[in-house]
Amino acid sequence: MTENGKPSSSSSLSGSLRIKQVVVLTTAMLTFIPFWKAAAIVLCDFGSSAFYAGGIAMQAFGPAFPWFILAAMLFSGAMLAIYTESCSMFVRGGVYKVVKEGLGDTMAKFSVSALMFDYVLTGPISAVTAGHYLAGLFNSTLHYFNFAFTIQPASFAVVFALLVTLYFWRQNVRGIEESSDDSAKIVFYAIFIGIVLVLWGIVTIWQRGFTLPSFQLQFNSESLGWASGVDWLAPIGMIGVIMAFGHSVLAMSGLETIAQVYREMESPKMENLKKTALVVFLFALLFTGGLTLVAALIIPPDVVASKYASNLLAGLSMELAGPMWLRLFMQALVVVSGVMMLAGAVNTALVGSNGVLNRVAEDGILAEWFRHLHPKYGTTHRIVNLVAIIQLVIIVLCRGDVYLLGEAYAFGLLWSFVFMALSLAMLRFKDTSKREWMVPFNIKYENFHVPVGIFAVLLLLLVVAGTNLITKKVATMSGLVFTSVFYIVFTVSERMNEKKRRQISEHREQLNTEQAFDMNTAIASLEKEDRILVAVRNPNNLYHLNKILETVDDSKTEVIVMCSKVAKGIQLSGENTEVGHDEVALFTSVILAAEKHGQKVTPIMVLSNDPFYAICQTALTAHARQIVMGVSGAYGADSQLERLAMAWGALKVQQQVDRPVLARVIWEGREMSFELI
Repeated sequence: MTENGKPSSSSSLSGSLRIKQVVVLTTAMLTFIPFWKAAAIVLCDFGSSAFYAGGIAMQAFGPAFPWFILAAMLFSGAMLAIYTESCSMFVRGGVYKVVKEGLGDTMAKFSVSALMFDYVLTGPISAVTAGHYLAGLFNSTLHYFNFAFTIQPASFAVVFALLVTLYFWRQNVRGIEESSDDSAKIVFYAIFIGIVLVLWGIVTIWQRGFTLPSFQLQFNSESLGWASGVDWLAPIGMIGVIMAFGHSVLAMSGLETIAQVYREMESPKMENLKKTALVVFLFALLFTGGLTLVAALIIPPDVVASKYASNLLAGLSMELAGPMWLRLFMQALVVVSGVMMLAGAVNTALVGSNGVLNRVAEDGILAEWFRHLHPKYGTTHRIVNLVAIIQLVIIVLCRGDVYLLGEAYAFGLLWSFVFMALSLAMLRFKDTSKREWMVPFNIKYENFHVPVGIFAVLLLLLVVAGTNLITKKVATMSGLVFTSVFYIVFTVSERMNEKKRRQISEHREQLNTEQAFDMNTAIASLEKEDRILVAVRNPNNLYHLNKILETVDDSKTEVIVMCSKVAKGIQLSGENTEVGHDEVALFTSVILAAEKHGQKVTPIMVLSNDPFYAICQTALTAHARQIVMGVSGAYGADSQLERLAMAWGALKVQQQVDRPVLARVIWEGREMSFELI
């Protein structure tokens, strides 16, 4: 075969026509990211709450708000531990998967319905808050230059939020993904701004002195909800503490992102996950909790409530010591940081919603109508459209009121946490297999690790969630209605889709492909000189692939995973080059294995009438130093190596082979190898 893939005049039929076409599975060409990039993606969502959580808490229960935001950030460590254990069990985890395995299909539908309420509010509260920060900056600038007019913050916030949501709706329909590099830049910039604010805040406190924020709780009738008319629920003592904490948990928004990004973490996955969780926890504690406390030390509570409730960190920059022009410049820097992080959260809400609903659809619960692919961009545009429409309606209805959005927001967040913790506790008894990591504080009893730590977290979540049902009218009514509607949609859709759902025994990956008419084109994108070719055939026989992925360093080595689709006839005419059901099942298992180990693979499918020749031809063209196969029940390891050696010999007649290749057959507990010269 010549370099352009066309048969040469001297080639025999047993040579060049044994391979007709190569299909590169571009969807499965996975790229894994280091822990700090994963942490940046999570923090672009989780860290954005620093810009609105403090102000909402101040409006709800008064000047004690920084202590409860700090408490929420400390509690986020416990929730990160729960997500870490769940990820150790499921590479593709999250609330839906964990609840389904722990509590069953019905509770999984309830949990994902509550989670969707969280997602559809994440976008509006983030976009509206960003609008308030911009409006505040514009008004400060107009005032500085003595202009007579001002911008109405709420109206401006609504218009800005609508535009931002429409922009990211368009981006998601087109399938333009958010870059982890961009997320890292945003987080590094936010860290820089946070450090400047803290240092400048310390100077201001040193000059003016400070008074620690009061621990006294000052609820109003709105923040007490139905509890305002019940004497025995008076917000005193521990009851008041629980109520205040319930108004602060929205600061933990975005933790679900860590489960979604886990599949993209590079090897060693669990070690990188633990590093990611630690970075996220420390950032949240110091950035969200620390800056909220600094703002409370500098800005009087009545000024926060009347002037800066919707843009607390911008208010902090304006209340620092120093000349007005410098404070205005600092406000501009804070607003840029806030708008970038909050806009990132808007995008994450759409991406997360799309991902969760696609995962539900894969189980046959959501009708295929929702998963219709855009004819041009290939995205599930109907799901994106649905979520975007709901978000746009919410933005219009809230009229720019961040507090109203915040009060409703915590419903989905809290109940998804409850379902997650309860399911993980149940899985300790349903699945006693060894975990790479467990939430601390366990009692070993026979084969079980009784999850004392998880039970403690679950108890607190249940108490807070129950209290919120009473104290948050808007959240309770809107949350229950939204969750019920989504649950009904899931249930009706599942029944309509029952026939297809019965046919779905396991997850099938959606694969995009590129066809190449010669092997050189197929492997042109490979950059690393060290290459290993892994031949796969049976999705239930990937032991050899897993052994390679356990030990290979994908920063230096390309792992090419090849499936030979057997074609009939010498001329290979009229053969179907599409990836069929069997190949989808096979490469789904390959992708899951790669995600589990956090190693990059390049999957290709070769249409050939001689699988062993195709393996040799691919290895030679790709300059692979090893060929790795699993043992075949049809041939046996000896016969496999013999057939491979014969194909290698036939190939040598047509092409000059200038280097040896190590052929290996690996199966459980054994390995056979032979050097092809």
